[in-house]
Amino acid sequence: MAQLKSFSSSHSPTSFAFHGPERAHKICWPRKLNSTLELGAKVSELHGNACISISHNGTGAGSRNKQVIRAALPSYKESEISEATSNKGLRGKLKKVVLAYSGGLDTSVIVPWLRENYGCEVVCFTADVGQGIKELDGLEAKAKASGACQLVVKDLQEEFVKEFIFPCLRAGAIYERKYLLGTSMARPVIAKAMVDVAEEVGADAVAHGCTGKGNDQVRFELTFFALNPKLNVVAPWREWDITGREDAIEYAKKHNVPVPVTKKSIYSRDGNLWHLSHEGDILEDPANEPKKDMYMLTVDPEDAPNQPEYVEIGIVSGIPVSVNGKTLSPASMLSELNQIGGKHGIGRIDMVENRLVGMKSRGVYETPGGTILFAAVRELESLTLDRETMQVKDSLALKYAELVYAGRWFDPLRESMDAFMEKITGTTTGSVTLKLYKGSITVTGRKSPHSLYRQDISSFESGDVYDQADAAGFIRLYGLPMRVRAMLEKGI
Repeated sequence: MAQLKSFSSSHSPTSFAFHGPERAHKICWPRKLNSTLELGAKVSELHGNACISISHNGTGAGSRNKQVIRAALPSYKESEISEATSNKGLRGKLKKVVLAYSGGLDTSVIVPWLRENYGCEVVCFTADVGQGIKELDGLEAKAKASGACQLVVKDLQEEFVKEFIFPCLRAGAIYERKYLLGTSMARPVIAKAMVDVAEEVGADAVAHGCTGKGNDQVRFELTFFALNPKLNVVAPWREWDITGREDAIEYAKKHNVPVPVTKKSIYSRDGNLWHLSHEGDILEDPANEPKKDMYMLTVDPEDAPNQPEYVEIGIVSGIPVSVNGKTLSPASMLSELNQIGGKHGIGRIDMVENRLVGMKSRGVYETPGGTILFAAVRELESLTLDRETMQVKDSLALKYAELVYAGRWFDPLRESMDAFMEKITGTTTGSVTLKLYKGSITVTGRKSPHSLYRQDISSFESGDVYDQADAAGFIRLYGLPMRVRAMLEKGI
């Protein structure tokens, strides 16, 4: 269990840190907390004091505890809350909306927009899927300033890797020959958590800040439909008159919402424990080479160490379990491999892909740890799967990737295909040794107790199982259709 520690007594602000086995979340409130805090209990005090509730879900040996941090934040003006939530908004009436919240300009503006247009309370939700602890700093203050009544933060990293990334890895799912589905896998785990939070807080709607041109709107909303079709879905970018950053800034000023002071990147980025994507700016022209300083997870292969590094990946039933003989939790393993792979410039992909909505887009992806794991699992299958099985699995992997990319994670077809993948990789157990060197991965060894490779059969030496003389009859029968066609063409 994680531990809750107070770092202040009677002085303001009050600060708490939530310590797990490997990470800590810190949330600060501007007022003194008078409420008693209990693990697993819900505390609700909206008048005069901030309030929180914390719940922990054990994830088993070797993995992190899932942490849920809920902070109910008093609005900057109580009169504005009562006015906004008691009257019907400009576009209708909703009771409470759970908003996918990052704390950036767009989602900060969405909070007052929801209150104004739907007369509702807004619960801000943030998922930690490994995008970096800095992304979570100061969220409680931003949510409060925007007018949210509550902030919920969940650590989903272990669930993300174990329940979403690893099934795709086992299936060999790659979209359009290159894309390892980093953003595609993250959206359903976030949306699933939003549905859970909506049920916990009694919300009748969920909202997201996705634009009407991208894939993410589909991924979020298909998950909402699959898990709770009763929830209303609000997508402000498809409704409001805000058309860009300047409009958003003006709206924020009008509604007394502090504009985030963070410097806007020239690139549109999305990051999690699996990957970091880059879009926009010079990348919008497919003819332009990415700038060297754009990359954040991987060093330029030219600048990588001059000595190769060997890494051994242990695998059980198609799922990675260890690195260099050390058993790690799913998220910890991926984090370590990101460091190792990034150091050697592993996992850079530059591609033009077909978005679900029909348009093409150019993106650059960094997936260091994921690229290493894909290479290891695929290589081990060369020992454990026969030809026909491998061909069927590879053909289904294409459809599997397409379903994940399209946001159909909770589709019965994907779930059925996943059952097939789990069954077919039951014997894919063993280890693979890889050599990492200046952006490249070379397989140097593979072994499995279920290997179909037999040296006594494959050897050029004579053996009892395979008689080379049998090949003559096999070739005549196997080539009979070709021989008959040639006889016809030549009039024989």
